Amino acid sequence: MAQALTPELIKRTSRAFEGTYGTSEGNRSLGFTPGFRDEETGAIYISCWSDGSPAPFHALDGLPDHLILARGPNGRVAAVKASIVAGFIRWGLFYTREQAAHCLD
Repeated sequence: MAQALTPELIKRTSRAFEGTYGTSEGNRSLGFTPGFRDEETGAIYISCWSDGSPAPFHALDGLPDHLILARGPNGRVAAVKASIVAGFIRWGLFYTREQAAHCLD
């Protein structure tokens, strides 16, 4: 069973791709935007802050309420559905971190 996506899991995964095109810092210059895909529905979401403005890295706070499983005491999103995958959007297409990391291989 897949685990819910949390800010901690996003940080851990980002560290695993450090130094590659699989991070926001590594691929921003190539036109990638951090985003998410719901593996159940195929819906793609640009990473945004809670006010709807684009976030420069993977932020869960801008995801729609129907994806959110838990919020912390401060109201920030603590977990979203396990079917949500963090990745990147480029030219309207979604790339997983692994796909983005190897996009120029």
